[in-house]
Amino acid sequence: MDAVGLLEVYGCCAAFVAADAACKAANVTVDALDKNKPANAETLPVPLIMILKFRGSVADVEAAMDAAEKAANELTGVVTKYIIPNPTEDTEKLLKISAI
Repeated sequence: MDAVGLLEVYGCCAAFVAADAACKAANVTVDALDKNKPANAETLPVPLIMILKFRGSVADVEAAMDAAEKAANELTGVVTKYIIPNPTEDTEKLLKISAI
């Protein structure tokens, strides 16, 4: 099973730039882009939070996440990030939930 990298960024543009950087930096695929408009959206740098889900080997996901984080921070910023090295079957079901 592949590792999964989760990267939350501010805004749609930053999500696309981060995804592009990640895919160029390592052998990963973008599994999904999800959106979330939190209740405190008007206090955020951009009123939309996007989460990118990357798939690949642990090493590739780590390299992709580093590149994506750097790219997103050059635009609007990163909310949070996390890598799941070997998701369980139940976690896999949750990862399929997508707003886009």
